Amino acid sequence: MRFWKFCFLLAGASTVTPTWADHAYALWGQPKYAQNFAHFDYVNPQAPKGGELRLVSNLRTSTFDKYNPFTIKGSAPAYLSNLMFDTLLTGSMDETATGYGLLAEDVTVAADGLSATFRIRPQARFHDGKPVLAHDVKHSYETLVGPHTSPGYKTMLAEVAACEVLNDRTVRFTFRSPNRELPLTVGGLPIFSRDWGAGKPFNEVVMDTPIGSGPYKIGPVRFGKDITYVRDAHYWAKDLPVRRGTGNFDRISVKIYKDNTAKLEALKAGEFDLMRFFSAGDWARRVDGRKFRTGELVKGEFAHKLPTGFQSYVLNTRRPFLQDVRVREALGLALDYEWMNRQMFYGAYQRVNGIFGNTVCQTTGSPTPQELALMQPFGDVLPPAAFGPMTVPPRTDGDSSLRDNLRKAKGLLAAAGWTVQGGVLRNSDGQALVLEYMDSGEGGQRTVAPWQRNLQKLGIELKYRAVDFALYQQRLQKFDFDITSIAYQGTNNPGQEFADLFGSAAADQEDSGNFPGVKSKAVDAFIHAMVSAKTQEQLLPACHALERAIAHGHYLIPQWSANTHRMAYNQWRLEHPAVIPPYSSGEGWVIDTWWARMPPLTADTAAAELRKGGQ
Repeated sequence: MRFWKFCFLLAGASTVTPTWADHAYALWGQPKYAQNFAHFDYVNPQAPKGGELRLVSNLRTSTFDKYNPFTIKGSAPAYLSNLMFDTLLTGSMDETATGYGLLAEDVTVAADGLSATFRIRPQARFHDGKPVLAHDVKHSYETLVGPHTSPGYKTMLAEVAACEVLNDRTVRFTFRSPNRELPLTVGGLPIFSRDWGAGKPFNEVVMDTPIGSGPYKIGPVRFGKDITYVRDAHYWAKDLPVRRGTGNFDRISVKIYKDNTAKLEALKAGEFDLMRFFSAGDWARRVDGRKFRTGELVKGEFAHKLPTGFQSYVLNTRRPFLQDVRVREALGLALDYEWMNRQMFYGAYQRVNGIFGNTVCQTTGSPTPQELALMQPFGDVLPPAAFGPMTVPPRTDGDSSLRDNLRKAKGLLAAAGWTVQGGVLRNSDGQALVLEYMDSGEGGQRTVAPWQRNLQKLGIELKYRAVDFALYQQRLQKFDFDITSIAYQGTNNPGQEFADLFGSAAADQEDSGNFPGVKSKAVDAFIHAMVSAKTQEQLLPACHALERAIAHGHYLIPQWSANTHRMAYNQWRLEHPAVIPPYSSGEGWVIDTWWARMPPLTADTAAAELRKGGQ
């Protein structure tokens, strides 16, 4: 799984600079929960422990071949990292940009912003019973920035100068320059024991059972079929306020199926308890059957306030045909989203726009003087349109139409030197504009087909290429594709990870996150300004400048997002808290806070409960 953001999100508030040891660290403003809080508001602190949660893997891989989730090669089981590895700090699901002490009992950020010191709780223990010590934190950090892990870690932690052990229970991270985000970043690192794979290069730590300190351990495993995590009855943190009311299942089993059709049929047959849906067609038409009619299985749409993310068609600018921004913009003009949402998605989605949708960083209107101060030194590399109103995806309703969009696309292509000859779009060298869309997901061709037909009207051939997921991963790592689709998750707390997504250095680094191959000194400067911002007033113009550069550069063709988690679940076996946290990740909320009905309902007991006014 590609390294992304730790789970701390951004909230809008006044700025304070912590200079004391505290139970939490807030990027902006004050933590929601005070020093003596009993538990997070969205949990049931009296939730019973026991039972089993049966999930389906949320990964696209059909099996797993390692227990090490941090190395590049191979596939680890779903949910392993979150269940088995604790962190120094942990976030809450009803707040953004705050980390509360988990392994660390307190955190101190220096007044100059150049270091963060964590004091580890004396009761913190690994699964083998050994204490979690500062040397384990240092070992985890140095391993993650070493040669055998995803380069995303190195990019994310590039501004960390060192990790220093002060004593057995105290560790200090020093930073190359002041950066308000870095205490949360290092506080969110997964911590593992020095004994895990001791004596081996980390890339040879494959099937060694991880030695973490999280609430679950690996239990029974059937390769290619399922893995079960078992709750650690002696979990060291079970009574901490940040853990109270969580980790309620004795067992969490994760089943693996070869394709989405098999998953859906298995859900209907009762083989597992919960499945999250990303297909509007499946949700509207195929989530049905006897268990839904009896009320055993129900469809739940849980609203959230998460960033929209920027799920997109990614255009690989390393390919010669995609290096001209006019060609990239023309491709986007041929996508008829309104028709697709109406005819294929049952009106379930909203169009993505930019990279910071549904956050305080979202860009609208024309650049402010503060944004222009950042952008004007790069007038030679930024598209002229970036200095005007923020771009919005082309529409085909109201006063707009697909015909108008295709006419504009034709003009852009002509300006870029492409003309239609015998029904085929060719450049001055006679080369036809033929592109390949690479996909590994089922049903992708159905979604791409309308776009293909519209591109044909421009003389462009878009070939659909389905590959197995292993090859798909390999080609992504080597940037061997023309166009593909990436579901980028959003963040309220943008920072150094954007250097991995869009930074020039990452463009030539195999297995980085810079899939479109962006190489722009302007983008690099905006990311630096964003990362080094000391106040929210400094952060927002940098975010807006970056969003304008990416959107007007047409590296991505925006797709769509939903503002609910669509989950079908077995209400005879599962219960959930009354409060739905606004920043939950869907399955993460279920795994952390739901609990098992003890005993599970049957048809008779469910009917009796309904008569009493229960579920």
